[in-house]
Amino acid sequence: MAKNMRDLSSPQSGSESSSRKTGILNFVDKNRRPFSALGVFIVLLLIYTIASPDVFLNPLIYKAVFTALPMSIVLTVPLVFVITSGEIDLSFGSVMGLAGLAFAATIEAGRSPWLALVLALGVGAGVGFLNGVIVTRIGLSSLVSTLGMNFLLRGLINMKTEGFGISVVQLQDTFFYNLFVGHIGILPVQMIWASVFGVVGILVFNYHQFGAHVCCTGDNEMSAREMGINVRAVRTLAFVYVGLAAGLAAILSVLISNTFWPSTGDGLLLPVLAAVFVGGTPTWGGVGTVLGAIIGAFIVGFIDTGIVAAGLSAYYTRFFYGLIIILSLIGHKFNQPRYQY
Repeated sequence: MAKNMRDLSSPQSGSESSSRKTGILNFVDKNRRPFSALGVFIVLLLIYTIASPDVFLNPLIYKAVFTALPMSIVLTVPLVFVITSGEIDLSFGSVMGLAGLAFAATIEAGRSPWLALVLALGVGAGVGFLNGVIVTRIGLSSLVSTLGMNFLLRGLINMKTEGFGISVVQLQDTFFYNLFVGHIGILPVQMIWASVFGVVGILVFNYHQFGAHVCCTGDNEMSAREMGINVRAVRTLAFVYVGLAAGLAAILSVLISNTFWPSTGDGLLLPVLAAVFVGGTPTWGGVGTVLGAIIGAFIVGFIDTGIVAAGLSAYYTRFFYGLIIILSLIGHKFNQPRYQY
């Protein structure tokens, strides 16, 4: 009797085991690009650790990197949405600068930091909406129009500040300051905010209707329209999302340095775009990975630290940026043959 029961249960057990294996394989197959980016990151960390064990086995180095890395993470997440929808945004660095100016100027005027936060996010979202209108309603190329917006906004910032910064040192050690850029042990709080922002982005992109609409819009605009998707609204919301992220990144940046500088956000354009592409999001739309972009931000964020820790001068930085980006794209190419960069 027991033998018969074992015989009866055996096929079911094998079927369940096979189903579990199939589920795991499907999961791996659907996440080839993030896994590929993670592999690159792990290899880089191993190389950095072997080259300079005293630095990369010290937790303080990660505290230093995690202080500035959250800004890149926050910006990469919505850029995946814009690029997957078939567009590009090159203005986010200057949007971040303008939002930072709004935040710092409000604090300087003696207003509440919470009001300053709302204004910064509002400025970011407003510029994002304007970018969306210019692209979807007027019909300009997003590449050209957002590049023009990048110069326009930076020019406005320079005219307003005349090159001078705005100090917000009065916020240091306040509840508001510690809530956004304080520390929990050696972990900067802004890393927690960036992680939450990233998780929300992953959930929206992979499981929410908006993420599906973004992918459909970028894959085939005509088919998306026939399915009843409001293509203009989807793309405009993606630009607004970038603007909101730029506003949040601006607040974190100003609080970390206790000062707004007219150059705030200026140096993030290429590293953030590189993070998105290194993470496995292709350039033509329809396909993207938020998780891969976040891992890409880690890869790019550790390059400078790894180079300096290895004893090389800063002159090597751009070379290794280019090398790692190209090798990552080659890895994605062979890992997912249908990709063509």
